[in-house]
Amino acid sequence: MLIFDTILYKYTPIMKKTSQEYDGVINVCRTLFINKMKDYGSAWRILRLPSLTDQIFIKAQRIRSLQENEIRKVDEGETGEFIGIINYSIMALIQLELGVVDQPDLDTQKAIQLYDAKVALTKELMENKNHDYGEAWREMRISSLTDLILQKLLRVKQIEDNKGKTIVSEGIDANYQDMINYSVFALILSNKEI
Repeated sequence: MLIFDTILYKYTPIMKKTSQEYDGVINVCRTLFINKMKDYGSAWRILRLPSLTDQIFIKAQRIRSLQENEIRKVDEGETGEFIGIINYSIMALIQLELGVVDQPDLDTQKAIQLYDAKVALTKELMENKNHDYGEAWREMRISSLTDLILQKLLRVKQIEDNKGKTIVSEGIDANYQDMINYSVFALILSNKEI
C-alpha cells in the first residue's frame, strides 16, 4: 500500500496540471467551434458519420505528411489540424447521440451544451485512463500519437463498414473519444501557443 501511495502522490500534482492543460486546449477548440457556429450555424448536422470520419482522416493524414516532409506548400502547421480532429470528433459524438438530420436544427446555445457534455465525458475517460497509466503519454512522441489517431480511424472505418457492429471491441464512440484525447495530448506536448 505504501508503494501505491508514493506513486499516487508523485502523479497527483502532474495529473492536476494535466487537467488544467486539457481545459486550456479545449477552451481554444470550443472558442473556434462557437465562432464557426456563428458563421455557419449547425450545417455540420447533415454530415453522416462516415463523412465526419473522413474529415478527421484527412486532418490526421495531413499531420502525418507534415511530420514526414520538410517542405510545406501551405503555410499551416499541425496545431490547426489537431484542433480540427478534436472538434470533428466531438461533432461525431453528437451525431451518434442525435442522429443525422436533413436540415440544420441546433442553435448555438444547444450545440455548445452538447459540445460541453461530450467534452466532460471524454475528459473523465482521460482522467480515469491517466490514473491507471500514470501519465505515460507524456513520454510519447507526437508522431506516435498521430499514428494512434490514424489507427483509431481505420478501426472506426471498419466498424462503420460493419454497420456499427463489433464482436469484442469497443464501439465507435470510444474511438472518437480516444482521438480527442490523443489530439489534446499532442497539443500539450507540442507546447506551442494555440
